[in-house]
Amino acid sequence: MYNPDRPSVLPIRQGVSPSCVAVPAGPWPTLLDFLVHRLPKVSREDWVQRMARGDVVCERGRPVTPDRPFEHSIRLFYYRELASEPQIPFEVGVVYQDEHLLVADKPHFMPVTPGGRYLHETLLVRLKHQLGIATLSPIHRIDRETAGLVLFSVDPASRGAYQALFREREVSKRYEAIAPWRPELSFPIRRQSRIVEDPAQFFRCCEVPGEPNADSTVEVLEVRGELALYQLSPVTGKRHQLRVHMNALGLPILDDHFYPVVNDPPEGDYSQPLRLLARALAFDDPVTGQARHFLSRLSLHWPTKPGA
Repeated sequence: MYNPDRPSVLPIRQGVSPSCVAVPAGPWPTLLDFLVHRLPKVSREDWVQRMARGDVVCERGRPVTPDRPFEHSIRLFYYRELASEPQIPFEVGVVYQDEHLLVADKPHFMPVTPGGRYLHETLLVRLKHQLGIATLSPIHRIDRETAGLVLFSVDPASRGAYQALFREREVSKRYEAIAPWRPELSFPIRRQSRIVEDPAQFFRCCEVPGEPNADSTVEVLEVRGELALYQLSPVTGKRHQLRVHMNALGLPILDDHFYPVVNDPPEGDYSQPLRLLARALAFDDPVTGQARHFLSRLSLHWPTKPGA
């Protein structure tokens, strides 16, 4: 039966769910004219081809044709497409799965969700395609460059309870990182600061004066020459928080191509992953009451030449 709040009008295709755009009141003669205006990166010719394939529909499942008159206050559904996409040559691992949760091991370089240049080569789409779980949705995210655990909701009915765990900071998160060893520092170190988007480079973050909004603790696990393996325990979850905090301490994470300076590797070069791993997640399950503790099966690799 049609549900205006959660329409199901196009099936998942190779793990990709249809995208949705709301149609406001406006002057466009046809819905095609609206789409060309609203999503200008897709050409009129491309929209016509998609419509001919039946890949553009309204919220009631009715195909949108090039000559369909404009109408507002409806939603249109379509598949996002990319002309080309970088292929990420690493496998996704599933650490745990039940009727409510799925815990995945994300490889380095892979985004959690579609965006920009990435669609099929994302953790969410890969898992949907491999497992056939249409309702899969990430509860939290980690950076594309970071490897390790990501928690997904399987059942929409219980999703809010797990989202609340992260919102209320009731999840214990533990990361591991390889970075320079500074024997003059006294560990553990708690770093509290205010992190905001870098006004000069939107893809980076930086510390600024003001009330702290980011809180991390850094401990030493192992020392090898000029490098050390650190355990990082964030209380908050600001974007790039651990990378910014480690850099601010004079401990930039090995092979971080954003901090302290931007040094992006060439397209397709996966030889120097960021040495940062989301190692562990722990929380009390709000649905079952069980104490949950998940460990990544991945590991960080020390460089061939210590200190290099």
